[in-house]
Amino acid sequence: MRIPTAAIAAGSLIGGWQVARRTGIRPLGGVVLAVGGALAGREWARRTSPAVTGALVATYFGAFGLSHPLAKRIGGWPSVLTVSALTAAASYVAADRQVADD
Repeated sequence: MRIPTAAIAAGSLIGGWQVARRTGIRPLGGVVLAVGGALAGREWARRTSPAVTGALVATYFGAFGLSHPLAKRIGGWPSVLTVSALTAAASYVAADRQVADD
């Protein structure tokens, strides 16, 4: 059974933030983010076209970047949950829904 890429993407965005926050070691959170991105990216490459994979990778890392200024406006948890939900939705629509329908 394959784990949906939406769960990998959202989980690693949330998990990376929590690891960095709780340990105080931001690069450690970056490791979680990178591992999640690599796992999701590998599955996106298997399930979709190169263009869709590139768009999903850009969405994933763009969400990480967007979460920082967004956190200054709405707070840490709301920011991370928002970008994680948006990334998960994009991943589901572009990659996971096709697998679920098969």
